[in-house]
Amino acid sequence: MSISSGYRGKFTKVKTAKGRKKSSTLWLMRQLNDPYVAKSKLDGYRSRAAYKLLEINEKFRVLSPGMNVVDLGAAPGGWSQVAAKIIQSNNKNATNKLIAIDLLPIDLIAGVVNLQKDFFADDAKTLIINNLDNQLADVVLSDMAANTTGHSATDHLRIIDLCENAFQFAITILKPGGHFIAKIFRGGAENDLLNNIKQNFTTVKHFKPDSSRKTSSEFYLIALKKNSLLLLSIDIF
Repeated sequence: MSISSGYRGKFTKVKTAKGRKKSSTLWLMRQLNDPYVAKSKLDGYRSRAAYKLLEINEKFRVLSPGMNVVDLGAAPGGWSQVAAKIIQSNNKNATNKLIAIDLLPIDLIAGVVNLQKDFFADDAKTLIINNLDNQLADVVLSDMAANTTGHSATDHLRIIDLCENAFQFAITILKPGGHFIAKIFRGGAENDLLNNIKQNFTTVKHFKPDSSRKTSSEFYLIALKKNSLLLLSIDIF
């Protein structure tokens, strides 16, 4: 999904304000000059991340009407907005569910059950399952990212840990044939995780959307069609 020239305005320079760190000034400058940020405001999405999921779905067709979906690390809700429209959980008579969970609050989205909860809390997974009415999910989405420390090796290990936990949850709650989509960062420690995921899904792809910043090492893990022999009881929680 490319951005047309209509979204590319003049470059905006931000002066360093008193008390503002240089890193904050650079972040603000990047936001003000990001065409996807501008487009998200015009299109009514809560974040530029919405376009990443739109690109993923355009290429891999992981979402379709009637699916049950779990969105991990959902705030501020860009992915949930996209998913709810595609799976049509926002329809008045929909019986399928989209469960969005994040430690931060998420403003209401039509067709989305918002859970303000730490995914690592002891009862978080049970809470998700209960809100799915004890059904299995068709897709687990994870755009979770750890708070950065500034130490690249530490930050890489933290995001791998998030992805590992999301994966372990996904193989438990997904239907046979279900899909797992997760953000991950290159850094060397991801190989064992990727090998484990490949053993549990029929097809595993790496994908970097056009809407991902070119300077970012992030990419998305696209794990398609969970192996049917891995169906576990949701009662394990």
